[in-house]
Order: sequence, then structure tokens, then C-alpha cells
Amino acid sequence: MLATLAGLAAAIWAFGSIGFANVLGAAMRLGPFAFLLYCAVSVAVFAILGGAWLASSPGERASRLGAFTWARMLREAVADLLPFSQIGGIVIGTRWLMQSGVAAARVYSSLVVDLTTEMAAQLIFTIFGLAMMASLLMEASVAASLRPMILGGTGIMAAVAVLFFLAQRPAMLLAEKISGHFLPPAATVAVAGLREELGAAYARRGHVLIAFILNLAGWIGTALGAWLVLACMGVPVSGWSVLSIESLIYTIRSIAFILPGAIGAQEAGYALAAPLFGIPVEAALALSLVKRGRDIAIGLPTLIVWQALEGRRIWKRRFAADRADIG
Repeated sequence: MLATLAGLAAAIWAFGSIGFANVLGAAMRLGPFAFLLYCAVSVAVFAILGGAWLASSPGERASRLGAFTWARMLREAVADLLPFSQIGGIVIGTRWLMQSGVAAARVYSSLVVDLTTEMAAQLIFTIFGLAMMASLLMEASVAASLRPMILGGTGIMAAVAVLFFLAQRPAMLLAEKISGHFLPPAATVAVAGLREELGAAYARRGHVLIAFILNLAGWIGTALGAWLVLACMGVPVSGWSVLSIESLIYTIRSIAFILPGAIGAQEAGYALAAPLFGIPVEAALALSLVKRGRDIAIGLPTLIVWQALEGRRIWKRRFAADRADIG
């Protein structure tokens, strides 16, 4: 709760420093058609990310792309719009896949592979952004304040990605041994099944590579969407510059993972980084505002449909139980 309030305070500071009316005026230049186009691009990115998750799941048919895409959309909607942060989104997304008929061990193993390849892709994306910003960081005094944040965030991402990968199999073996001593046999079998699924997933190196490429394409797709928004607002900026600034913003978002939707961190990042690329601060904050609007436009219907499906599932279960009692 305190973290969320701090994030809101940072967002208010960012908008207040330039004037909310100026930011809103810049955002209104986008127009409804361009906003819908941006939402369509974002949905296409979700399909790419769903494909990455599917590629991480050995044995699942390509026809399950819709289920994995929907689970990926649920992950983001819950993380962006509900006070659960990224962890809550992952829990809901994996639960949906299991309810869709994917075995629990396969869901969790594919999630581990997907998160690993996603972090690796983001690391490449961030390193590219740092390379593009290198000359600016040497010359611009404003950028000096961002150097610790960027380098520290990249270092944390690299360390987490490496440790996450190296610890996966030892952690599974340790969990299997612990469960064998303290948990029922069924739990031990479940952990062993997860370890086997994880090994099978990594054994399919071609699919792991596909997952990495698709996750990298997803990161690039988000940057292209941001470039589209700025272009439609009449802000002249190159695609390379947008790739750089978006890599910085998503590095900041990764550090602020505890905040729902990285509220405040994203806005502060845009306010500080925009001048480095010649982007007016009000335009950068307008881009952030449009992203929040996109999150609501896609995420809110996603959550409503999810709740409707959950309600129908519960109703069917109760109806079946009542019929069994009558019979």
C-alpha cells in the first residue's frame, strides 16, 4: 500500500512539473483512430508473447495459441489494473491455463522457461538501448543522474537472469528431496513431474530459441507501438531513439516490479529521459498517459470476461453438485 502511494506521488509530481493540461493536450492530439490502432498493435504483441509461452511448453499443439495468448493478457491485466503486482498476474495466468486443460507441471515448467527467455530478451533489448545512449550519457549533464539507475538496473537484470537460470534445476532437486521428507507422496510426485517437464522443455533447444526470439520481438513491438503514438501526436523522433528510451523505461519498470503497473516509476522515467532524445516532456508524459489508457482499454474488458468465465465455471460446478445431491 505504501509503495502504491509513493508511486502515485511520483506520478503526480511528474504530471504536475509540466502541467496536467499540457500533457492532456498533447495526448488529445493522438485521436481515437490512432488510439485504436495502437491498441491493435498491443493485442498483436500479446499474440507474439502468447506464442513465446506456447513455444516454452513441450507437447502443446499450435492450436492452443489462443489459450496461451489469453493467459498472457490476463497476466498483464491483473498486474496493471489490480493491486497484485507482477506476481499476482502470473498466478492468475497460470491458473487459467490449468483450467484450460494444460497439466500443472507443464504450465509451471513453461512459465519458468518463458520468464527466463523473456528476461534474456529484455537484457539484450536494454543493452542495445544503453549502446544507443552511450554518447548522450557522456555529453549530457542531465543524463548523469540517470546513469546509476540505468547501469544498476541492467546489472540487477543480468544477475537475476543468470541466477534464475542456474538455480532452476538445483532448486527442483532440493524441493524434491524436501517434499520426500515432509510432504505426502503425491507432492513428491508433483515436484518430480515438474522437474521432468522443465528438463524436457530445455531439451528442445529450438523451441527455447523460438521463445527467446518471440519475446525479443515482443519487446521491439512495444517500442514500435510507442513510436506510432509519438508519430501520430506529431512528435518527430526516430525509431532508434524510441527503442532506446523504451529500453530505459522498461528497465525502470523491472526495478519497480513491486508497484502495480509500475505507477509513478514509468512517469518519472519519461520525465527524466525525454529531454535526452529531444522529446518534449509533455509529449513523453502524454505517451505514458496513452499507455495507461491502453492498459485500461484492453485490460478492463479482459478482466470482465475473465470474471464472467469464472462465474460460469462456478455456477456449472454448483449446478452439477446440486444435481448429484438430488440424484
